[in-house]
Amino acid sequence: MRFDVLTLFPEMIVSAAGYGITGRAQEREIVTLSAWNPRDYTTDKHRTVDDRPYGGGPGMVMKYQPLHDALTAARQAGSGSAKVVYLSPQGKPITQALLTKACEESQLILVAGRYEGLDERFVELDCDEEWSIGDYVISGGELAALVVIDAITRLLPGVLGDEDSAQQDSHVDGLLDYPHFTRPEQVEGVAVPDVLLSGNHADIDRWRTKQALGRTWQKRPDLLKGKALTAEQEKLLKEFINQVELN
Repeated sequence: MRFDVLTLFPEMIVSAAGYGITGRAQEREIVTLSAWNPRDYTTDKHRTVDDRPYGGGPGMVMKYQPLHDALTAARQAGSGSAKVVYLSPQGKPITQALLTKACEESQLILVAGRYEGLDERFVELDCDEEWSIGDYVISGGELAALVVIDAITRLLPGVLGDEDSAQQDSHVDGLLDYPHFTRPEQVEGVAVPDVLLSGNHADIDRWRTKQALGRTWQKRPDLLKGKALTAEQEKLLKEFINQVELN
């Protein structure tokens, strides 16, 4: 998969994405990453990428022409069938389902805005979608772009050491993840649950499902409102709630 990022800080993207999973995915050529600076596509000696907003108001707005020309270059460097996403507070919330769907793209161009935002004509004419990482504002879209790149990369075949790892993460099936334990068996008087030491895989799977349901009920009950549970899941969740209430 190919990622391209339109950003005024290309070094920020390239450097941060060179570590961990995204770095290894690039080394294995599972993904490629390029950053495109709109300043390189300006036509004045000052390399101006922003201007005052029509109608007045605080801050500056990124100009259409440098963004459009940088986007054109990014498209030409790829397959020509790229999805263009503007990362903004007005975008649709990013979910695991959205990211999984995005894995089907051969090229994803992410637009990282700065200042007060982009000229709206670029958003309307050049961008396919707007995505948001949350209901808050950060100084620019670079961090959001890195979040998207990391989250999608780990879903691609061959990226993770264990192909099942990504399928067991929180939110993949609409639930939070179950708790994990490793050696030693005792830490500060707290022991690993006996079921995980039993070797009974059916019991372990049942315990993990119950914990995932229970954690979701405790921490993100909103996720359960739109989820249809099986009869077995309903039973496990009820058992979890009863145990919590007894304690």
